Amino acid sequence: MTRLRSTPTVEKSGSPIGARLKGIDVSGDLDDTEVLLIEQLLYHNSVLAIDAQHLDVAGMRRFCMRLGPLHRNVTTRAATLEFPEIMILTNRRAPDGTPLGNIDAGQDWHTDMSYNAVPGKFTALHGVEVPMRDGKALGATRFADMYSAYEALPDDVQARIEGAVALHDFHKYYDEARRRGSSRPELTPEQRAKRPPVPHPLVGRHPVTGRRFLYADPGYTVEILDMDPEESRQLLDYLFAFQLQDRFVYDHQWRVGDVLIWDNWSTVHRATADYGPDEYRYMLRSQINGWPGLETFDPAAAATAAA
Repeated sequence: MTRLRSTPTVEKSGSPIGARLKGIDVSGDLDDTEVLLIEQLLYHNSVLAIDAQHLDVAGMRRFCMRLGPLHRNVTTRAATLEFPEIMILTNRRAPDGTPLGNIDAGQDWHTDMSYNAVPGKFTALHGVEVPMRDGKALGATRFADMYSAYEALPDDVQARIEGAVALHDFHKYYDEARRRGSSRPELTPEQRAKRPPVPHPLVGRHPVTGRRFLYADPGYTVEILDMDPEESRQLLDYLFAFQLQDRFVYDHQWRVGDVLIWDNWSTVHRATADYGPDEYRYMLRSQINGWPGLETFDPAAAATAAA
């Protein structure tokens, strides 16, 4: 294996998930060994912060493309017409009051792109501007570990959801945000048509680690197929409450320059909206598409990730 060009260090979060990588620069041309290191750390920690980066829109796109094909969102404002895969999340506004990006993205628990026929692989956020108050960073991103949540489920619940399939619907999250007063515009018929509900197994097997995880989230999961509607509602309510227990949750405290990447199969997440309109947050976001078949375990990929 090719040697790394630098000597990076890794700090574990102290929680079952989460780590920080220091001593690597992702703004340039990463070699395959550096990309493999980042992927290994992601697969085995689920959430990875790469420390002290300085990326423009083009640099963010170039880096994220090393992790896989990029997703184009049908609703979130893109950074530029030239780079539509890079989105802006910010509470900053133009002088005329027009939002410069998505103001209220991700403020309820969800997992990105579970509403796609091929679920999302990774999401990456670059913290260009982090809101601060009294020297403390605000706007933490919270993650819940779906490996641990599944493994902690009572045996009878694990048996009950084995082989079950749930429906994920993009419109659930979006419409609920609007009902709570979000300024995001109503979806057009064309936008809705691009996001029909899709089925996924309630229990996935990660294609690299081989670990099983719970694949249901409050943001997008709407029903369990082939189950009585009331039974489905009660079981999903139970699973949603179970997965968000404090013992499964890790809070990422942002630093300016962080590139935060997470595995969308093994986590659910939410943004913390604890900052005011004059405490500015500015993030670049990219979503990386995944592989088909949540239940498919690839031994060769697992061996590579463990090398």
